[in-house]
Amino acid sequence: MDGYRVNKGEDFMDHSGFPTFPDGCTSLLKKHLTDTVWAALKDLKTASGYTLADLIRSGLEHPESSVGVYAGDAESYTLFAPLLTPIIDDYHGSSVSHPASDFSLSTLPQLSRDASDRIVSTRVRVGRNLAGFPLGPAISASERLDVARRIQAALTHLPEALQGTYLPLSVMDDALRDDLVARHLLFKSEDRFLTSAGIMRDWPEARGLFLSRDETFSVWVNEEDQLRIIALKKGGDMTAVFRRLAKGVSALSRHLVFLTHPQLGSLTSCPTNLGTAMRASVHMTLTGLARDEAALKKSAEALGLQVRGMHGEHSQSQGGVYDISNRMRLGVTETEAFSHLIHGINRLAQRDQGMSRP
Repeated sequence: MDGYRVNKGEDFMDHSGFPTFPDGCTSLLKKHLTDTVWAALKDLKTASGYTLADLIRSGLEHPESSVGVYAGDAESYTLFAPLLTPIIDDYHGSSVSHPASDFSLSTLPQLSRDASDRIVSTRVRVGRNLAGFPLGPAISASERLDVARRIQAALTHLPEALQGTYLPLSVMDDALRDDLVARHLLFKSEDRFLTSAGIMRDWPEARGLFLSRDETFSVWVNEEDQLRIIALKKGGDMTAVFRRLAKGVSALSRHLVFLTHPQLGSLTSCPTNLGTAMRASVHMTLTGLARDEAALKKSAEALGLQVRGMHGEHSQSQGGVYDISNRMRLGVTETEAFSHLIHGINRLAQRDQGMSRP
């Protein structure tokens, strides 16, 4: 396999050959990688050449990871199931059969006026990978190039309202790249977790950004997953953003065959994105709840939501603005997950209003 680096991970093994973790590590990898599981899986290899050592490399190199594993291909989810299934169950709550994809608009709940007024921007994305190819950690350079070519061809069939320009990273100048990253339209070129997983190999070849003319629809090509299909818009018209994403996914699915699994839905390199592989989020002003950030995060968690700073995980809030997103991905449709987010945002807005009163 050209360009493929096998991760051995010997630096993280004890004298008996079992992986070691530092004190204080709370990753799901550490929790579920038992002696029995290690012994059963350590010598196995998928058809792509992906091993257990490859699967857990990122989690060993970065013990602060919350999960710590990256799948190399579809076969990883069956061959390494004794480790991955407990991790998936732990993170998602269950591994019951995933329903068919559904982007219906008719059943979406109403966003309250108070919640809408607090939303600075809305962003919804889904991850997708192509059937017949390994995932990012195990794909070869030539396969990755083939994936990029197929995606570019499919992008030409988008409806007129979503048409735009494909920008390869390999020829993108630094000023444009930095501007796009700063405006959250392009992925960053450094990620230590993805680097350890082998996803950043051959950078920046066969990577790129498709951006619609009005910059409200984009597709990231060969980042963590082969496609990250994204719709975004300033303000609180969440339904319009969801509708735009649905149109893009529908158009691309007519020209690309996506990698799916009957129980796990869309297959992704990181198990946290299985199912819908959708992350729907808003930047939302919560100045009242911001007075006690720990309580805010606890309230959001009880509603099945995640809270981050304005610039993603491990970042800080600015001016009481937080990134609020769905946590539900597996076992629900896209519409159900998005509806859950709207319900949660309505509740947070109501609570924030109460705390903002003198």
